[in-house]
Amino acid sequence: MVLAGKLITEIELKSPAVKFYNLFAKQLHDAQKVCDRVHETKVHEGDWHGIGSVKQWTYVIDGKVHTCLERIEAIDEQNKTNKYTAFGGDVSPLYKKFTVIFQVIENNGGHDAVKWTVEYEKLREDIEPPNGYMDYFNKVTRDVDAHLMKA
Repeated sequence: MVLAGKLITEIELKSPAVKFYNLFAKQLHDAQKVCDRVHETKVHEGDWHGIGSVKQWTYVIDGKVHTCLERIEAIDEQNKTNKYTAFGGDVSPLYKKFTVIFQVIENNGGHDAVKWTVEYEKLREDIEPPNGYMDYFNKVTRDVDAHLMKA
């Protein structure tokens, strides 16, 4: 009975890695203006971008509106990597652990990319892995990338 797992997706960017990372690291409040799948984001505790801060998210996965709280666990600006824990809302009834690692990869001379990693532990064996979240991250990445290319 395997309850823990890890899902990873890497998506090529058209926009510069620095601009993409900065939107998530310093302008996250703009995500709801850029992505159709993000209905609302608001600060629940702390501020928008500090370690330990908690935000409340309302978003769409597989055509259904979901909610959760998200805590910033780590920020590594040098490596353009942030780590978040999702809990509450629609996450806690299914997962004991739900960690999202967001990394923007600069490829000098090549295409930059975003890597999303979800580390999870299901509460029960009959719960599906969070594949819908990977699709959500893919679509959010595409929306943000397209927005940054227009800016």
